[in-house]
Amino acid sequence: MPEEKRAGGCLVSPGTVGAVVLAAGAGSRMGHRPKCLLELNGVPLIQRLLMALSVAGIDEHVLVLGHHAERIEPAVRDFTVNVVRNAVPDAGQVSSLRLGLRALSSKVDTVLIALTDLPLLDAQDIVDLIDAYRMRPEGMLVVQPHVEGLPGNPVVFCSKVREEILGSNAMVGCKQWQVDNPCKVHRWTSNNPHYRVDVDSPQDLESLAVLTGLRLRWPVDLQDPM
Repeated sequence: MPEEKRAGGCLVSPGTVGAVVLAAGAGSRMGHRPKCLLELNGVPLIQRLLMALSVAGIDEHVLVLGHHAERIEPAVRDFTVNVVRNAVPDAGQVSSLRLGLRALSSKVDTVLIALTDLPLLDAQDIVDLIDAYRMRPEGMLVVQPHVEGLPGNPVVFCSKVREEILGSNAMVGCKQWQVDNPCKVHRWTSNNPHYRVDVDSPQDLESLAVLTGLRLRWPVDLQDPM
């Protein structure tokens, strides 16, 4: 097999790809309910995301839970995913990110950080993002989609970035690393709104319905009382 080209110490080929899915939040803007259990056509967002990652060929899956862990875990019981609990989720998303990075195996070459509140994200979107990472300019270690000039998700980076984040102090996550290393971040321009449309509040749910005609619904036990 010919030697693979390298970009800034990272393989151009994504190699083994591991996904860290962050779902430890309290959902305070959603009435303290887990956003990842919102259902689109009867399927919870967390299940839709895990299925999309699997279809896209992601090799490892780590799910970081915190608040609402007991309610979320039954929804992922049938998936091949390493569930990690953040004992102090109020420490912030960075703490969950770092737990997820540690939980990935040492064979992972490329890391994808995924959020569960992007209802339109599908397997093809993930494949396109991995392709953008594979074709990134030389020296770029992180790839983040940008839609209409605004940053989106997921974010993809090489194992070197993972090592540098975990080797830094506990306040350093992917965003902080990007701020410190802007010349190593490829802002991949895309016109795909799937990387930007998220649901953080009831107002976002209404906006999604107006924009797409799609309506997310809570499972019965999480619905507002009449």
